[in-house]
Amino acid sequence: MKTIEHSATQQSEATDIRFMRIAMALAERGLGNVWPNPAVGCVIINNGHIIGRGWTGPGGRPHAETEALKRAGDAAKGATAYITLEPCAHFGKTPPCADALVNAGIKRAVIAITDPDPRTAGRGIQKLIDAGISVSEGILKTEAENINAGFFSLIKNKKPIFALKIAASSDGCIAASVGTRTDITGSIAKNLGHMLRASHDVVLFGIATLLIDDPEYTCRLPGMENRTPIRALLDSNLRIPLDARILKTLDKNELWIFCLPGADVKKQSALEDLGAKVIIVEKPGADARPDLDWIASYLGESGVSRVLIESGGKLNQAFMKAGLVDDIHWFSSPSKLGHGAIPAFDEITIAKDVLNGNIQGFQMTDKRACGDDTYMAFKKIKKVEAN
Repeated sequence: MKTIEHSATQQSEATDIRFMRIAMALAERGLGNVWPNPAVGCVIINNGHIIGRGWTGPGGRPHAETEALKRAGDAAKGATAYITLEPCAHFGKTPPCADALVNAGIKRAVIAITDPDPRTAGRGIQKLIDAGISVSEGILKTEAENINAGFFSLIKNKKPIFALKIAASSDGCIAASVGTRTDITGSIAKNLGHMLRASHDVVLFGIATLLIDDPEYTCRLPGMENRTPIRALLDSNLRIPLDARILKTLDKNELWIFCLPGADVKKQSALEDLGAKVIIVEKPGADARPDLDWIASYLGESGVSRVLIESGGKLNQAFMKAGLVDDIHWFSSPSKLGHGAIPAFDEITIAKDVLNGNIQGFQMTDKRACGDDTYMAFKKIKKVEAN
């Protein structure tokens, strides 16, 4: 039977929290860059000093623990490892991280949260305990769960999590009029928006947005140009122009186009010749558009864990109506667009609820200034499962 030790004093608990926060910051570096694996951070401490640190590498390799142990070298013997997720216990492309920690001779492991993957799910912790390593579990558990919410959803629900990113005026609108592109927020908000894009596996948008804005959906922050996510376009009838700018950026990352059966076969072939991936949605939705649940399942089966929606009011509304939205990132400009402007949702009441910080089924988790603009973050309230 496994036993989990807990910090004995307030001082030792404060130390555990301090080092685990460092591990969390390392884990966040991998978001958007490690799927289908979780983003994990690890720091190794000996005599109060960090002797090794690591985080999950691109595509999921190397693992955080092996990277931290490599940097620590022989000094890992007798050390404490702080890990944001239970070390894996199964053989995959690499040996189990739990075995690597045991072989390195660490004395103690502080683990934020158990891995829900059934191949590990407590086995990694038990391996450590069986080897005589003291284990403390649950330090900053909520933070660790938030970081890997997409991975946990992938394991439990076979679907990624979806986040809405919206830049709107103070009256909840995203464009001055139909068919026009309107610059809403300033540079600080735009940069944070690019950070969000870089931390997701896929950025998803609709054909109307593409036809109006002709966007690239790349990450353009200096030094992070290689963090452009896969671009996913919902285009029922393949209306995307063959000279669209996004088709000229396929060297940055892939473009997946979801269309309905019956779409122009010649257009599909031309798009594939340019390097795009055309995916025929087998199940149309009630509105004769691609079924969003089908798309969510497809993305999950592909290993995608985090999707950022950057689109128009109709698609924003559709994802909200389907109950698929887990997070909302709202950037509000102080200016108003007034009569005739296009709301961020088909139902303007939703935008008003967001602006009031009171959207049904969500709780505000962050609010801060971004230059002259305001950023607000909302997270879906989880339903408490009955025992």
